[in-house]
Amino acid sequence: MRKRIKLIANPVSGGDARLRIETARRCLEQAGAEVALYLTGKRGDAGEVAARLQPADFDLVVAAGGDGTLNEVANGLVGRGIPLAFLPLGTANVMALEMDIPFAIEAACAIALHGVAKPVNLGRIADHYFLMMAGIGFDAATVRAVSSRLKRHTGKFAYLIAALRTLITRPTGALQLTTAEGETLIAYHAIVSNIRLYGGRFVMAPGSGLDTGQLTACLVERSGRLPLLLFWLRILLRGRLLGPVKRIDSTGFQCSGATVPVQIDGDDFGDIPVTITCLSGQLELIFPDPD
Repeated sequence: MRKRIKLIANPVSGGDARLRIETARRCLEQAGAEVALYLTGKRGDAGEVAARLQPADFDLVVAAGGDGTLNEVANGLVGRGIPLAFLPLGTANVMALEMDIPFAIEAACAIALHGVAKPVNLGRIADHYFLMMAGIGFDAATVRAVSSRLKRHTGKFAYLIAALRTLITRPTGALQLTTAEGETLIAYHAIVSNIRLYGGRFVMAPGSGLDTGQLTACLVERSGRLPLLLFWLRILLRGRLLGPVKRIDSTGFQCSGATVPVQIDGDDFGDIPVTITCLSGQLELIFPDPD
């Protein structure tokens, strides 16, 4: 049976992705698929297009772009019953690393066509969903400070510049984090993660995963720049020498306190207060076939 695929692609992922998108379309069609290509033009396009798709019209949706493009498409597909595959074309491609999706276009297309569909967890804030993480505090302020022009020209380097600027100029406000089980903690920075990795190959939440049914909050419990630096050094060094990172697992978190920025999967999402919950069984992703 010929597979009907909606290919939703971001032509500016990683700088200029048009040639790679055309390679992907040709690869899928040569394998016998019927491909309907949509090129995004602005932020939000991918999600709006995905939300209009019907299972009667398509067997598979393929998101071609970065983690932000994947997040938009996933938001549009929640509860629609159409599996989602990922072709990584972006700057960090953290989800591709988490899912063992190769960066080579032909290999990623082969997984999209012949991989295994599995239900995954989603984090939810209001009516928005995330596959990777929600950041509250420093990293969200960094995302807000990133220069889009510098990102287009330098990739990950733009985040480093924004992080250094944020560390120097922005004080860290306190936030209160309450788990679904009723435990309350005070923190000055938090990453609520749905996956193991952060920003590439750095292991943020080693016990987390897309099929665990819960989220992991990684916390900075003291104010100031030094505890923040130590937190990130522990992540970089995988806890060696500087001690472990404070982590707590739950099916949900309520975050409140002073005005502290929030990011979802690398996109600015305003400020706290927010309620973060874990949702299961509403989206299927295509993974490599272990056989």
